[in-house]
Amino acid sequence: MNPIKLKIGEFSKLNNVTVKTLRYYEKVGLIIPHEIDEWTGYRYYTVAQFQIMTKIIYFKKLGFSLDEIKEIIENDMQQPDKELIARKLQECKEEQKRLRWRQEALRSLGNRLRKGEKTMEIIIKTLPAIIVASHRRIINSYNELFDLCPNIIGPEMSRLGCVCAEPGYCFTIDHNKEYCESQIDIEYCEAVTEKKIDSELVQFKELPEVPMAACVSHAGAYTQLPETFAKLYDYLETNGYEIVDFPRFSYIDGVWNKEEECDWLTEIQVPIRKR
Repeated sequence: MNPIKLKIGEFSKLNNVTVKTLRYYEKVGLIIPHEIDEWTGYRYYTVAQFQIMTKIIYFKKLGFSLDEIKEIIENDMQQPDKELIARKLQECKEEQKRLRWRQEALRSLGNRLRKGEKTMEIIIKTLPAIIVASHRRIINSYNELFDLCPNIIGPEMSRLGCVCAEPGYCFTIDHNKEYCESQIDIEYCEAVTEKKIDSELVQFKELPEVPMAACVSHAGAYTQLPETFAKLYDYLETNGYEIVDFPRFSYIDGVWNKEEECDWLTEIQVPIRKR
């Protein structure tokens, strides 16, 4: 019995894919026309190839690459192997994280626009000499700070008998000289009234006065800090300042007391001097 032959246009219409897509799939060897007329160049597909096309469409929707789909088809596999499925599930989790971040960023942007974006105010001020309880370590994510500060550093400071200075002043310094996704060299400092005996977790030191620091308040998620830095550094360059030390990040409001990222408040303090 002669098989039913479908022209490429008919096959594309019945499968809801474009002719351009079918030609590309042919080019990469994913699904080859059953017959190509040597005189007209017309491409013909058969009913049996519907099953192949259905597989391609299904696995593509599940996020498999064309190379992965090609391997499944060439090996006559009805389904991908367990290892490949596990890898795709992990990719889904990572994509969910990216989508959640995008959702929060859009919500934050919408809230900022609703409230009306205020002109960023940059203040040049002196940071007084202070005594700090300091804890420095390598962390894999800034999220670790939310556990580190209340559950490790705080109890240790309490055990050592620390009395926090008034008004309260705590900040972090990122000692990395370039951006790091992990292995972040972070130092947490909190102003105290006097030095205590150093422990394995907390050391005490005096920080000298910073005669000039460019300070700006950053409202919102930490992922938007680069926008604030761009404006701040543009101001410093325009007004003839140079940076002399690592920036300090003074956390005023955050995940510990505000539910919405748009309500988080961080003061960036950059030690500077006139050129």
